[in-house]
Amino acid sequence: MGLEIVVKDIQEGARAEVSRIKAEGDAKASEIINEAKDIQKKTLGDSLAKTEEDLQNLHQQVISSANLEVKRITLNKRKDLLDRVYVQTVEKIKSMPASKKEELLKTVINKYEASGARVYSSKDSEEIVKKLTSLSYAGNLDSIGGVVLENENGTVRLDFTYDSILKNVYERSLKQISDLLYG
Repeated sequence: MGLEIVVKDIQEGARAEVSRIKAEGDAKASEIINEAKDIQKKTLGDSLAKTEEDLQNLHQQVISSANLEVKRITLNKRKDLLDRVYVQTVEKIKSMPASKKEELLKTVINKYEASGARVYSSKDSEEIVKKLTSLSYAGNLDSIGGVVLENENGTVRLDFTYDSILKNVYERSLKQISDLLYG
C-alpha cells in the first residue's frame, strides 16, 4: 500500500505541475497574442497613415500636373494666335495702299534722316524713298517695307523695316508667354 500512495502523490504532483505549466503557457501565449495584436494595430495604423499621405501627395501631383497642362495648352493657343496675327499683319502691310506706305516712310525718314548718310529699302519702296530723302540710296533689302538708315562708315544701322519691327514685337510676346509658362 505504501507504494501506491507514493505513486499517487507523484501523479498528483505531476498533474499539479502540468496544470501550473499549462496555466503559465496559456498566460504567456495570451501575452504574446496581445503583443502581436498591438504590433499589428500599430503597423496597420502606420501603414494607413503612410497610404493617406501618399494618396494626398499623389492627389496634389495630379492637380499640379493638370494645372500645368491647362496652362501649357492655353499658352500654346496664345502662340498659335500670335502666329496667325503675325501672318495677317504681314499680309496687311503688303496690301497697304501706296499713300499709307509713303506716309509711314515719310514719318520715319523725317525723324531719323539726320542720323544717317545712306538709306536702304525694299525694291517696292525704292522710288518713294528716293523721293522722300536726300540721303544716298544704298540699295534694296529683302523686306516687306520700311527703311534702314546707315551712318557714313557703316558702323551704325537703324533698322526700321517692318520685318524687324514685327519680329521684335513677336519675340517680346513669345518671351511673355514663356515667362507665364515657366516663370
